[in-house]
Amino acid sequence: MRYNVADPLPGVYGEARNREHPARFLRHPLYAWLGLRPAAGQHTREEHVSLRRWAAGRSCLVEIGVAEGVSALALRETMDGNGTLYLVDPFHLSRAQALNFMKRTAHRTVNGCRRGRVKWIQQFSYEAVHAWQQPIDLLLIDGDHEEAAVERDWNLWSIHIRIGGVALFHDARLFKDGWTTPEYGPVKVVNRLFRERGTPVWSIAEELDSLVVVKRNA
Repeated sequence: MRYNVADPLPGVYGEARNREHPARFLRHPLYAWLGLRPAAGQHTREEHVSLRRWAAGRSCLVEIGVAEGVSALALRETMDGNGTLYLVDPFHLSRAQALNFMKRTAHRTVNGCRRGRVKWIQQFSYEAVHAWQQPIDLLLIDGDHEEAAVERDWNLWSIHIRIGGVALFHDARLFKDGWTTPEYGPVKVVNRLFRERGTPVWSIAEELDSLVVVKRNA
């Protein structure tokens, strides 16, 4: 399935935030499902490359917040061929759950690659974690962006990340011509946990556009 990523422009979050762009009328996921527009990725091209790089060869990957599935596709394209990608999203915003074109679009996008296995967990992240038991190689936190929700995802899921594993926070830093602001929940959480406090257990491994990658050292 075709997809687009969000190119950072002054005051613009890709096509979706450009009020003058004709594609703004096609924002509903129905249009992606119908093939009238590509699936919309909410990350930059550089972030897409970074997602693929960090996913390479990893066996247990978890993404919180799937949207139309473009970031999940990036992870699937390079993960271990015998690994499993767990996609956690309640897909609760659709007015017609029987149709739910966001969910349909995400499934179609992710199935654009058949590498490894994919398990869909249609729950809120704080619900899904209760049944979680295995070590995680890569965790992508990109769900509810409220500060308390981001910190809750971190506290509940990070304890399952194995030594040498990584957690990726999206929309978590300011960057030139980008869309994030100091008030973004992920920005506040990353700043507080890894810049102001700091810990020998976790260290920042990469910062690229809005993406911050932290690695578990011990």
